[in-house]
Amino acid sequence: MSKLNNHRFTHVQISTLIITTLTGVLLSVSFHIPLFIGFLPGFVFLVLLIKRKRISYLEIWEICKKGVNKTQTVIFILFLVSFVLPSWYEAGTIKLLVSVALHIITPDHFFLLSFIIAMLFSMTLGTSIGTLSAVGIPIMSTAISIDLAPHIVAGALVSGAFVGDRTSPFSSAFQLLSHTVEVSIKKQFKALLITTIPAILIGIAFYSFLDFENVQIGEVQSFSWGELSFIKLLPPLILIGVVLFRKGIITAFLASIIVASIISIINGSTFSQLLHALFFGVKGMGGGLINMYTLLVFLALAGAYNGLLEEYKVIQPLIDGWLLTSKTLIEDSMKTIIATFGISLIAANQTLPIILTGRTLLPHWINTRTKDDLARVMADSTMLFPGMIPWSVLTIMCSTVLGLPVTAYLPYAIFLWSLPLITIVVSMFKQYRKNNRSTGILHRAT
Repeated sequence: MSKLNNHRFTHVQISTLIITTLTGVLLSVSFHIPLFIGFLPGFVFLVLLIKRKRISYLEIWEICKKGVNKTQTVIFILFLVSFVLPSWYEAGTIKLLVSVALHIITPDHFFLLSFIIAMLFSMTLGTSIGTLSAVGIPIMSTAISIDLAPHIVAGALVSGAFVGDRTSPFSSAFQLLSHTVEVSIKKQFKALLITTIPAILIGIAFYSFLDFENVQIGEVQSFSWGELSFIKLLPPLILIGVVLFRKGIITAFLASIIVASIISIINGSTFSQLLHALFFGVKGMGGGLINMYTLLVFLALAGAYNGLLEEYKVIQPLIDGWLLTSKTLIEDSMKTIIATFGISLIAANQTLPIILTGRTLLPHWINTRTKDDLARVMADSTMLFPGMIPWSVLTIMCSTVLGLPVTAYLPYAIFLWSLPLITIVVSMFKQYRKNNRSTGILHRAT
């Protein structure tokens, strides 16, 4: 493998790569062109950039394959997600869940309860995708059936799902951050509480206000508990159960789809009807493999792109020295947030920004600040930005499960975009206290 030190990239090359990648992606989003087409110019430019460093195409190909292999689990999850809604619909599960949910989540407090339920699930499961898959589909179906602003409901669900994705000790992202910045699980959880609690309270107030303002409540369907069918509830129960017992989200999806398909056949659906629904989705609700394949191609391309970025440390020079001129905690926090946002824009996943930002900035924070503060600032930015950027893998998975583009629900996902602001305020407060202590010590010394 090539020695990385012999293949440094200039700031001009890196800037051109970023501009090329972002331009292509933004144009594809703006003109509704498949993402992988908009991503191709940036990918091709990156390959040519690396090739100019006298690295063989064979070596580049091997790194690309490794990058794709790292995303194969995500690709397979999204492949299965495309079958969940159609199989549940054919089994009669969706209709039943809508009726049941209306008796659990009252329309008068729908937004707030959606946020709270997703938050509790995510803290237990430690995954945003698992949470949205388990509770997001029935809650979104209910919202649509009573004509209740699905984009607001989606925002509430995503907010709640990311509480656990960022904060739960069971979260793989939480564990990765702890390992990267060398902070114990207990200390990191304590460090995150100082911004988590205000963000949750803001969310509760925000969704309560939207519930109060909402007056367009659709007609609630009547439901008798005698209509409850345990058989039709099996698909979501199996999905939740398998996830809770931590047998893997792929196993959970696969088991739920198989059971739902069997139930649909038992209930009278023909095999051809089931296959048609699985392939083309449900009219007015979405799903289906035909609506997913372009995203699967994009994820494979994004995996190869990230593999090259990580292997050859392409954007490392742009980060090196970024914090050398910082003199305060506020400056460090702001620069860390800016750096991680830039990395998240071109790294289409959550893992690379955490590792790259954490390992690069850790020496500076150890020398001038604390690792706890670095964990807090990164948790409030690095772990959230991949859920806000339209071409990020995590965003694509969330929006696919919910059936809405991120641009529709992001303004209402207040937990995601309020935390970077809250963490800056916390850094300002800590810097103010430190300055006061330094002033007090100076006065006593004189």
